[in-house]
Amino acid sequence: MVQRILCVAEKPSIAKAVAQHLAGGAQINTRNVQGNPYVKNYEFNFDFGAQWGQCPVTMTSVIGHLTGLAFPAEYKSWTSCNPAQLFEAPVKDEVDKDKKSIADNITQQARYAKILFIWTDCDREGEYIGSEIRDVARKGNPRIEVRRARFSNTERAHVMRAALNPINLDERQVQAVAGRIEIDLRLGAAFTRLQTLELQKLKGALEEVMVSYGSCQFPTLGFIVDRYFRVQNFVPESFWSIKIKHKRENIDVDFLWHRVRLFDRMTVVILLERCLVARTATVSRVQKKPTSKWKPLPLTTVELQKLGSRFLRLDSQRVMKVAEELYTKGFISYPRTETDQFDKGIDLRALVGRHVQDPNWGPFAQGLMNGSFSQPRNGRNDDKAHPPIHPVNYVARTALSADEQRVYEFVTRRFLACCSEDAKGESTNVDIQYGSETFHAKGLLVLERNYLDVYPYDKWESSQQLPRFTQGETFEPTEAMINEGETTAPGYLTEPELISLMDANGIGTDATMAEHIAKIKERSYVTTRPRAGGGRSAAPMQEDAVRGGRGGRRGRGGNDSGRGGRTGASSGSGGGNGVLEFVPTTLGTALIEGYDNMNLEMSLGKPFLRKEMEVKMKEICNGTRTRRDFVVETLEQYREAYTRTAQQIEVLKAVSPIASHIPMDSSTDVECHRLAESIALLGREGLFA
Repeated sequence: MVQRILCVAEKPSIAKAVAQHLAGGAQINTRNVQGNPYVKNYEFNFDFGAQWGQCPVTMTSVIGHLTGLAFPAEYKSWTSCNPAQLFEAPVKDEVDKDKKSIADNITQQARYAKILFIWTDCDREGEYIGSEIRDVARKGNPRIEVRRARFSNTERAHVMRAALNPINLDERQVQAVAGRIEIDLRLGAAFTRLQTLELQKLKGALEEVMVSYGSCQFPTLGFIVDRYFRVQNFVPESFWSIKIKHKRENIDVDFLWHRVRLFDRMTVVILLERCLVARTATVSRVQKKPTSKWKPLPLTTVELQKLGSRFLRLDSQRVMKVAEELYTKGFISYPRTETDQFDKGIDLRALVGRHVQDPNWGPFAQGLMNGSFSQPRNGRNDDKAHPPIHPVNYVARTALSADEQRVYEFVTRRFLACCSEDAKGESTNVDIQYGSETFHAKGLLVLERNYLDVYPYDKWESSQQLPRFTQGETFEPTEAMINEGETTAPGYLTEPELISLMDANGIGTDATMAEHIAKIKERSYVTTRPRAGGGRSAAPMQEDAVRGGRGGRRGRGGNDSGRGGRTGASSGSGGGNGVLEFVPTTLGTALIEGYDNMNLEMSLGKPFLRKEMEVKMKEICNGTRTRRDFVVETLEQYREAYTRTAQQIEVLKAVSPIASHIPMDSSTDVECHRLAESIALLGREGLFA
């Protein structure tokens, strides 16, 4: 009897694309799946070579996760037990009600197959979804052989290679995700019930509100609240600086003070007087040298989210959704990757050559093909699963939606920039000694733009050229003056800044950061607005932190819509350059303030506990830690925080009346009104990720 291969993809679009490639133009029999209008069964033949030979194939799919972890019925009522009991209550893995027809289809098809060939995304979450598929298939055929395809895009040649080189599921990654799911369920349920039931006693606006907790939500919210208080508590300070001007060859040269600025006016006056007494300045150094602006590194998920929200007028969740759509259509590689270096086996020139036909960047691509090609820089990260994000096929703009055009153009221009030369220029630096003080002037001449011609997201412009200065010469400056200024508050946190903080502190993964940001918007813990006029730079805040944290906040330390989940807040496009800034609502601020005021060893509004979780998950993947150890140790850490929270719940209540007494029609906190209105539509389980 000829063995049948059952192939299962993570999304219907991937199943269809892979089936078309493997069928190679031969007839495909398409059958509907009862109970689900999106999932199809595609039947065709394919030669798997030496591995399995010529076989009949059934290709189908899931739609994200098949199963979910839940408490038994006796624990589902919020008043059924003390929330603390949820740390050790039994849990069971069960097929989601809306996925039952999909699971039944896989179980049924497995009865007629000898081999299960899994085509889920090659990351942790994809590995876990693969294990869910395996488990429901074994209900129909306990002896079915299980393999998986390793692929990062749906380009035909890549799919064919994956089909001929099956590998095993990575059980370590499966166990890491399984542990995280259990921890998230227990923590989310316990803390959410505790917070909600206690705060609802305050009546007012909180009486019908669910105050959810998530181990990634709260640190993300904490970053936003921290910046909010730095802005609100900022006290401007006056400063003074010395500015020197000299006119030569009809060019006004500004010399900048080496000290930059001082906060004592009298000291600056005395230093300026010393300069004036000296009368002449001496040129102490003249340096003219070649300089370069490095081309960008290959594109990672975090960079795509940061730069997409900055330049494309799309929030990070929308950027990722569009990138997923481009991936499933076969236009770009897998968009969830930490890798910022290309494998030497990838034919990058062939990929560049596919873009010479484009009317916008085609001439640049042609130039690369004609000899300007340069090997991309290598970053420090390689997740060993996926290459950097890059275009795999050319598509005309007319075949894409407006958002797809933006993301595809950005990915393509980034890739072409990586394959170009660094921009080259010449810099001139002149240092002068004037009295007891040192000043400097800089000039830049851009000689070769190179990658900048295709990558408008970077700026590097020539400055006015400096006139000729000779080391050792003296001159009397045309003008010497004192400038007075005032420190300015930082801007509220923007999405690119927030993603950088999450990445640096291990809050979520590159694949989940956008979901966590969307979650706190959905919960109405924060709101967003366009940063006016491009926003205020955060640099003054960083400088002040070095000088002792001026205006800082007490107690806060220094420095296919996914996988079956709900979609978050809608994408935002703002005015100006489209960068959005986050402002915490009254409720969001009260929650973080309340937990900080409890003086827990590790505040739930800070990233340390979640960062430890991410480190331990990587250890499971590396084989140096077990799932059981991970779950037990992490729950013990959070159990201690829960116990302290329950003991000091009055501290949280002490700040929460601020939120509970906001009138529901208040224009200053309309988000609380929205949350109260929508609570009737939200279930109380499964909302804790």
